[in-house]
Amino acid sequence: MFQGNIDVDGATPVEATAVPDILFERGLYWASGRSGVVNLVAAHKWFNLAALKGRRDAVALRQEIAALMSDIEIAIAQREARAWMATH
Repeated sequence: MFQGNIDVDGATPVEATAVPDILFERGLYWASGRSGVVNLVAAHKWFNLAALKGRRDAVALRQEIAALMSDIEIAIAQREARAWMATH
C-alpha cells in the first residue's frame, strides 16, 4: 500500500514525458522483429511519430529504416502516422 504524498501541483503529466519514449519503443519493437515479424512500415510510422514528439534519435533510425523501404511503403507509413496524429 502506498503511504506517502503526491505533489499534484508539481507533477509532470505522463504524456509530456513518456509519449516520445513509448513511440520510440514501438518503433524498436517492429524494427527488431521482437514480435517474430519485422514490419518496416510500422517501424517507420512509430519512429516518425517519436521524432515529431521530440526524440532526436528516432530521426536517424527512421532514415535507416526508410533506406530499406520502397517509396510506396514510406508513403503508407507516413499516411498511417498522419492518421494517428489526427486521432491522438
